[in-house]
Amino acid sequence: MRCATRPPLPLSAVYLLFTGLLAVLLTGCGTAPDRTPDDHSSAARWQPRPGTAWQWQLSGRVDTRVAVPVYDIDGFENSAAVVQRLHRSGRKVICYINAGAWESFRPDRSAFPDSVLGRSDGWSGERWLDIRRRALLRPIMAARLDMCRAKGFDAVEPDLADAYTNDTGFPLTAAHQLAYNRMIAALAHERGMAVGLKNDLEQIPDLVRDFDFAVNEQCAEFHECPALSPFIKADKAVFHVEYSEPKRTFCPIARRLRLDSMRKRLDLGRWRSPC
Repeated sequence: MRCATRPPLPLSAVYLLFTGLLAVLLTGCGTAPDRTPDDHSSAARWQPRPGTAWQWQLSGRVDTRVAVPVYDIDGFENSAAVVQRLHRSGRKVICYINAGAWESFRPDRSAFPDSVLGRSDGWSGERWLDIRRRALLRPIMAARLDMCRAKGFDAVEPDLADAYTNDTGFPLTAAHQLAYNRMIAALAHERGMAVGLKNDLEQIPDLVRDFDFAVNEQCAEFHECPALSPFIKADKAVFHVEYSEPKRTFCPIARRLRLDSMRKRLDLGRWRSPC
């Protein structure tokens, strides 16, 4: 209730007060401080630690009011202004891109030659990429990461990093996937951005040194969460979501393993229910 003896604050002052209080909340309530990696070559790169709350929103207009220190949003669908708005409130922002499949709805769809397009990945308008063809895919992915950097993103989430475990239409091997994932990680690091390993649990022991954090879907549902422990042991955050498992089932697992977990709906809209 507003005091009747004082005039209301102007809207500009209210906004500044809100953003200031939000920044305090983000840095002081249930979050872990960022750290600088030990490797001197990556001293300026952000790296989230375990205990960092996050929001993952890939559909709809981004709700910038969630009081968490990290946002993961679509790189194509969001402008530099959205990233700047989140930065002004003290957030770090991750750029979601698809690194493993062609998407018919992206503006760079014509950059992909037909020779690298495989079978559908199960989503409308998407086809697996032949990740063996790194010379062809490297400049396309580099351009996507240039877009992320130009918009001011702090990190990148390259999706579908486990093509070799799927029916892509190509004879992909674990070695092909390791080489491709390391190429993506190197491209992100060259641009000063952190990079997260998306799923690809079987290759975590080989890739934990190449990636700055992990993003995982449904490890509790499939009884796979312990496989993410190498990231936690390396003091690197694991951002984790479940879609159908009840929180009473997966949150105790998340707390024990120090995963940063929440429940989301499959549309990955603004709704979230953290542990």
